Amino acid sequence: MDIKELKDIVDRELASIKNRDDLIGKKTYLLGRKGLFSEYIEKIKLLEKEDRKTFGGEINRLKLYAEESLNNLKDTLDRAEREEKERALRIDVTLPGKMPLVGRSHPIAQTLREMVRIFSSLGFSVAEGPDIESDFYNFEALNIPGDHPARDMQDTFYIKPGIVLRTHTSPVQIRVMESQLPPVRIIAPGAVYRCDHDVSHTPMFHQVEGLMIDRGVRFSDLKGMLSAFAQDMFGTETKVRFRPSYFPFTEPSAEVDIGCVICRGEGCRVCKNTGWLEILGSGMVHPQVLRNVGYDPEEVSGFAFGMGVERIAMLKFGIDDIRMFFQNDVRFLSQF
Repeated sequence: MDIKELKDIVDRELASIKNRDDLIGKKTYLLGRKGLFSEYIEKIKLLEKEDRKTFGGEINRLKLYAEESLNNLKDTLDRAEREEKERALRIDVTLPGKMPLVGRSHPIAQTLREMVRIFSSLGFSVAEGPDIESDFYNFEALNIPGDHPARDMQDTFYIKPGIVLRTHTSPVQIRVMESQLPPVRIIAPGAVYRCDHDVSHTPMFHQVEGLMIDRGVRFSDLKGMLSAFAQDMFGTETKVRFRPSYFPFTEPSAEVDIGCVICRGEGCRVCKNTGWLEILGSGMVHPQVLRNVGYDPEEVSGFAFGMGVERIAMLKFGIDDIRMFFQNDVRFLSQF
């Protein structure tokens, strides 16, 4: 048995240790119960009696050398690991700072605030009501009886018979008129719900509806009010037109268009080459609706209007898919 050969093996194995896993493996190989040193110690019994003591001493000294070397390597690896962790945690104050991700107000919220600002400047106050409504407030009081075909246009979510998720914020108008005498000048912003879902419709969206009731309110007042709103929202050069339409709760009724904000009336894909974009529905409050809340249509008159906040936001910001408002994509929201 050659001690020098064993020393060379030990040195070679120690030199090959690069990490903690290597250390554990080599320690087992050299000093384990069935390791290299155990094999050499077993061979001592095969030596002559006078050679056993000398060889045994050399084996023990070499084993001690291997143990000390392994312990030193362990300390070196532990120290290197600690230093690496400290470097990872260390803050270099000379490096440029990282700007935190700053939140943005949602474009729907921005548009809604702007709409409230405009109508507030025109003398309207904000009124609110429940999202879950009775059939009476959502339909009956608005001149939409149970057999009226306009109910099919609403795509209503029914919670149970007689109880619905409101399909518009018009019930707020009824509640306000029931609770106070004219004059009334309110807007009713809020979420509404309909069974509809595509690039231009969502099951939940937002509306702003307006109501003005007083003595001598005329259709010309409605035209002036909505023209002022459109030009404040989209620019003073915005053209406005009124087209005859039908709504059960207003008579006469009109839909309101503005000159296309994309092509400025020249004709494009967005306006279907007409040069006009529909933004809202409006009209003079139907006399039956006034009677339903206890008002005398011979004494007072008024107008009402309603518009989708998402529709206004899409036109204002040039967005062609309403679903982008609800996907919570930071890349999209950060643009506003």
